Amino acid sequence: MFVEVLKSKIHNVRVTQANLDYVGSITIDEALMEASGIIAGEHVYVVDNNNGERFETYVIPGERNSGIICLNGAAARKVLVGDIVIIMAFASMTPEEARQFRPSIICPDSTTNALR
Repeated sequence: MFVEVLKSKIHNVRVTQANLDYVGSITIDEALMEASGIIAGEHVYVVDNNNGERFETYVIPGERNSGIICLNGAAARKVLVGDIVIIMAFASMTPEEARQFRPSIICPDSTTNALR
């Protein structure tokens, strides 16, 4: 049996762009991806603290140290630029592995999205 556990979390970052005319995904500053352990193409859940929207998509890397958090495609309709979101990735593992596992959680500055 496997359980789903939190693997990575980028807590309270500000949406900097919303691009409806894109195939889909979320663009995340590569430095934030690296610090949180989220990889390109990974399935993530996004929660918008401002409006309560919850949705899932996949990640594409954005320019390193740019602070970019851009919702692309249909997800762009679920946020407004300036909204604060939480981005989470989960992993499947055995209960024994899960008991020992510690997620990577980062809390960037929500004004600039820079690492603290």
